[in-house]
Amino acid sequence: MHINAHGSLFEDRLQTNSSLLSFITLPIVRPMIFYSFMQMLPILLLSLGGYVFARLYAIDLDTLVVIISDLFMPALIFISLYKSDIHPSLVLGLAGATTLIVILLTLTSFLYAKAFKLDKRSFMPSLIFMNSGFLGIPLMQLWGGTPAMNLIVIYDQIQTIFIFTLGILIITGGLTRKSLGTIVKSPILWAVFAGFFFRFSGLVIPSALVTTFEFGGSAAPPLAAFALGVSLKSTKWHLDKHIAGGLVIRFVGGFLFALLATRLFGITGLSRSVVLVASTLPSAVFTSVLPIRYGVRSDFGSTMVIISTILGILTIPLSFLLAG
Repeated sequence: MHINAHGSLFEDRLQTNSSLLSFITLPIVRPMIFYSFMQMLPILLLSLGGYVFARLYAIDLDTLVVIISDLFMPALIFISLYKSDIHPSLVLGLAGATTLIVILLTLTSFLYAKAFKLDKRSFMPSLIFMNSGFLGIPLMQLWGGTPAMNLIVIYDQIQTIFIFTLGILIITGGLTRKSLGTIVKSPILWAVFAGFFFRFSGLVIPSALVTTFEFGGSAAPPLAAFALGVSLKSTKWHLDKHIAGGLVIRFVGGFLFALLATRLFGITGLSRSVVLVASTLPSAVFTSVLPIRYGVRSDFGSTMVIISTILGILTIPLSFLLAG
């Protein structure tokens, strides 16, 4: 199959076929499943590599996670925000929709965990936060070209703020003095503030530092996937009804809440499709790493990341079809 100069497999078809019926065809479904699989394969292979290396060598998981969370992740967050094309006029609707989706997923996962007396710190993050960056951005590039990719970049950056504020708050036990102190001392949070400050202040960072942050930040996603694999060596797999419930919340809940959010905020067209698909992506890899960073077992999160990523081979094409 031919991929055009803009890197979008479906751009020409989308320009010439406006009806949903012409879009939902088997020739579209097959390549979408293939590309979904190809985009998730690096996560699965690097996780497998981490598991194999953990079996062969004595790897200190706690130290590895601290290095990822306190060095490489902040570098990635800072440079992503610094170089982003965030404009208030473009962000307002997406920010409102993303915030509402996160709030509804947080409330739903909280009520589920409370009803079944589960540990909210390990249970909730992987249901709330999706892999809209490492997985979602290249998928949107393939599906809708640069316009779709730019939209999910904004979505992902807004969600990033929630992951490393609300997510850390959940993992560290809620609004307590200890948890707030942990957040304030987090390099990740300072990276968020610094990224926005330099982005909107107009201050220019020397090109050598930009290159350094890009170089270091690019290591965060693969290292996180590797650390996920290392953690699997000691993970007690939770293949039970709560994993099934978590998957329903992640996929079905994500889609329904996104559908509600797009209607309430009047989001239509390409933006609507991007929000709907992004909200039903597999669990973010970082949701299995962050709990370990703050001393919380991530058995549930690690299991959710792996299973949701595998299922994403089918759920991602389905979400595109339902999104229209």
